[in-house]
Amino acid sequence: MIPKDRYPSDVKILRVVSINVNGLRSAHKKGFFDWLEQSDADVICMQETRISEHQWTDTFKPEGWHAHLFEAQRAGYAGTAIYSRLPFLHIQDGLGFELADTQGRFTVATLDVGLEKPVDIASLYLPSGSSGEEAQLRKDHFLAQYKQLLQQWRQQQRSIIVCGDYNIVHKRIDIKNWSGNQKASGCLPHERAWLDHIYDELGYVDTFRTVRQEAELYSWWSNRGQARAKNVGWRIDYQACSPDWKERTLNAWVYKEQWFSDHAPVIIDYKIA
Repeated sequence: MIPKDRYPSDVKILRVVSINVNGLRSAHKKGFFDWLEQSDADVICMQETRISEHQWTDTFKPEGWHAHLFEAQRAGYAGTAIYSRLPFLHIQDGLGFELADTQGRFTVATLDVGLEKPVDIASLYLPSGSSGEEAQLRKDHFLAQYKQLLQQWRQQQRSIIVCGDYNIVHKRIDIKNWSGNQKASGCLPHERAWLDHIYDELGYVDTFRTVRQEAELYSWWSNRGQARAKNVGWRIDYQACSPDWKERTLNAWVYKEQWFSDHAPVIIDYKIA
């Protein structure tokens, strides 16, 4: 990750970060908000915040940030949040179906970043199916309903960046143990085909891969078997963007110098001037 002032003086950057914090209170104890102040980030999209509104005190609202939390109805579970240096023009919580809306799995902020039209930047926490068949069925149901909305947004020519923990790897390059996980949730053929559809047919862009083609750039590691130390990871955290953001993508990183969660921050710099 490079400081934004390293870019030419006539280049203006929008730095967007996505991270599953695995509990905002836990991430705070690990120095997440100290890093936030040093990150040069303009927008931070968080997933699995696992905090209720009454617990979301000023401790978790640093000065200089506009912050919005969409909590799950179940305490200590799921949830998303967006923190922005730019003021929110509009905030919308939920996707209009039960699994997304009762568990705080999607929130979107409309921001004026100085382009011809405002951009919507969303935080998405897609369900995991790893706990069993019922969980996988719920995940598949979410994918089917969410895909219809993604198609609708493209038809509306909506300018959008959907940051989040998608709980799906896309291609062989995105997972260390490809062969051993073909029957594991998150690497199932129909899940990867779902990503193929939104990228190849609907026209969304995996902007990280626009500028970073290397293997072994993962964003999540199991807490078992020294997976992190051995870099046995999965790339399941994305910024899936409408096509107008492809040519604006300048740089992308997975930040691993500090650990706030079992996920690492995914950082992408977009040129807005």
